[in-house]
Parts: sequence; C-alpha cells; structure tokens
Amino acid sequence: MDPTKLCAVVTGGESGIGKACALALARSGVPVVLTYFIDAGLAAAVVSEIESAGGEAIAQQTDVSSEPAVDALFTAAEKTFGPVTMLVNSAGLNMRGTPFAETSLDQFDTIVRSDLYGPFLTCRRFVRGLAGRGGGRIVNISSIHAFAPRAGGADYDSAKGGLTQLTTTLALELAPRKIAVNAVAPGMILTPMNQTAIDNPAELKMKQAAIPWGRAGSAEEVADAVMFLLSPKADYVTGATLVIDGGLSLTVAQGA
Repeated sequence: MDPTKLCAVVTGGESGIGKACALALARSGVPVVLTYFIDAGLAAAVVSEIESAGGEAIAQQTDVSSEPAVDALFTAAEKTFGPVTMLVNSAGLNMRGTPFAETSLDQFDTIVRSDLYGPFLTCRRFVRGLAGRGGGRIVNISSIHAFAPRAGGADYDSAKGGLTQLTTTLALELAPRKIAVNAVAPGMILTPMNQTAIDNPAELKMKQAAIPWGRAGSAEEVADAVMFLLSPKADYVTGATLVIDGGLSLTVAQGA
C-alpha cells in the first residue's frame, strides 16, 4: 500500500471490530480517521496506540445516522489526510431482544438508522468525495443475522438484511468507477457486543458448543478479512459478503 495515496475512515473504531480494523490499517501505513459516538476516552486510547507505533490517526465524534455529522467527519478527514479512499462501516447497535409485538417504532427506527442509514450516509459521502478521482474500497460490517434471523431481532436483522442489498447495489453501480463494495458477515465474535459471554464462562461454553469450529472468533480475525478486501489482492472482488462464523450459520435445520 502507498500511504501517500490512501486515507481510511473507520466508523465505530473505538472498540471491537472497528478498533481491530483501525489498528490493522495503521500498521499497514494508512492514515486512519476513526469515529466514536460516546466514549472519547476509548477513541483517544486507540489513536494513542496507533501513534505510539508510528502511525497517523485522529478520532471524530460522529452520529453516523446524522447527515451533517457524516459530512463533518469526511471534511475533517480530507482536511487532515487528503481524499478518503477506504471506508469501513463498523459502527452499529445490536439487537434488543424485544418480542416483535412489543417493539416500539422508536426502537426499530433507532437500530435501522444506526445500522442501515449510517452506512448509506457514509457510503454516499465517500463516493461524492471521490468524484473525479480514482477508485476506492468500501467494506461494510454486516452479520450472519442478515440471513440467519433470531427471535427478538426484527430491528437488527432487518437493518443488516438491508445492508446486504445496499452493498450489492452499490457494487453494481460503482464498478465502472472502480469503487469496490463488499461486506463481511461475522458470527459470534468476542467483542463488547458479546460482553456477557466474555464475563460468564458458562455462557461462553454453551454458545461455543453451537459453533462447528468449536470457538468464538476474534475481532482481529475479522480485521484480517477486511484488510484483504481493502487490498489490491481483492481487485476483482466486489458485491461479495464474506461469512466469518466458524460454520455457525451452516447449522440451520440440522437434525430436522
């Protein structure tokens, strides 16, 4: 990678998969702009870790569901490092586990605005920023629950299903401009979204027993896949969703 021609925005880069992606990009020599929503301390720690290793990074507080906030994010990135040529959409909210009949419109709207409107807004601003320039790379962090639903997940599953269609539609439309758009669909990854399993060995053991590979995944493993999709080695890959779940989503209908 030529760091003089690259700049990456990673939403939700203060923790979990987003943090792992931000660190991996920085290690490869790419300046990173990472977003956070609430915890400025976590974001500052990631920036410090990157800078201590010789990389470049800034953190920007961003509500990805807000059009003005997303525009301000990219304006800050372009002012600091130049055109943004890579985008990783990792910011998002998890399912609430609320039965459908009890799900309020406000709850449904909050999840969809974060997990679907957010990538729409960041992808659109990314594409506009590349007008008249060369190609770029987008990787959306989706979920196996885009196609493997869970009871109580109507909000999250709907948003991730929509993200799949957003990814493929953009891939088709943007291919002539050499802007590749792909997604990764993690299963159980040991990040703050699975904090209860991290804190409870019995819960972790029970959940890992359902995974054919026999264990949960790590944020770093997802970041490795993201880095491949961002790299020149994936130049002929667009519109794809790479499933990273240890075979968990393949267990549907077993024993029927």
